[in-house]
Amino acid sequence: MSRRHRHTGIRALAAATLLVPLAACSSSGSGSDAKPAAKAAGFPYTVTNCGVRTTYDAPPKRAVAMNQHTTEVMLELGLADHIAGTAYLDDKVLPKYEKAYASRPVLAEEYPSYEKLLAANPDFVYGGYPSAFLAGDGRGRPALAKSGIKTRLNVEGCAKKPVAMDDVYREVREVGATFGVRDRAEKWVADARRELAATAATSRGKKRHSVFVYDSGDKTAFTAGGRGIGNDIIERAGGRNVFADVDKSFTDASWEKVVERGPETILILDYGATTVAQKKKRLLEDPALQDVPAVKNKSFAVLRLSDVVTGVRAPQAVRKLAAQL
Repeated sequence: MSRRHRHTGIRALAAATLLVPLAACSSSGSGSDAKPAAKAAGFPYTVTNCGVRTTYDAPPKRAVAMNQHTTEVMLELGLADHIAGTAYLDDKVLPKYEKAYASRPVLAEEYPSYEKLLAANPDFVYGGYPSAFLAGDGRGRPALAKSGIKTRLNVEGCAKKPVAMDDVYREVREVGATFGVRDRAEKWVADARRELAATAATSRGKKRHSVFVYDSGDKTAFTAGGRGIGNDIIERAGGRNVFADVDKSFTDASWEKVVERGPETILILDYGATTVAQKKKRLLEDPALQDVPAVKNKSFAVLRLSDVVTGVRAPQAVRKLAAQL
């Protein structure tokens, strides 16, 4: 996913047409003695997500997961049968999800047009980034609601304060409640807490490394600030983000600032057409960076882009980064 599209959601796609409201009817019988359908356990469930209050009378049956981390949350919770379509991977899904993912329709390489989204006949759309719900592309949450389609945006997409692992737990729990699988969500949270505790134990007492995140950029460096989950991942792995004082998930920083802050390790985000090897080469060959400790010592760490978002990979990302630091 392009950095511009991923973090600001302003790339224009195909023009949208009006969405014909979906029929959301259920047969309740025609006789006066007809009994209402029994409610599923845990329903109705009401949640406020990024300012949108939604009540679910039953789990969604035809969900469209847009962006990789939303798809993986659903697959982790065993919800493949509820997925009517997916879209927009940053890289490959984890091996344990491959079989389930392959069984689901891929609506588009990037975001589906409004027509393709409608053709999937969804009753729920789950977006990972705000760009999933661009009003200009016809996918605004109010417009979808008018058409009978419920929506959810990953909590990092509207966070008003720095995102941390508790937000990952909240994301998984709320998705679990939405689909009536709270027990699966709680099991994942418990397992995640154990994994993080084990990682913390191995890192205890070790020197804390200063870390500069290199996403992309030539004239300036596109890097992680202190607001996104990436900052929390670095802290938990035993590092210190040199741009943690910037109140953004991602930001452009001058190379002069990078030199000034002297990171001991550079964390490269692996995604897209530019390889890790190409990114390392660019950093190592930049004359302006020759005195940066990370460059002098060739101290690099690597995580996939999909590791550093508010999704089910976050606890593993802490472990992976701690091992590299």
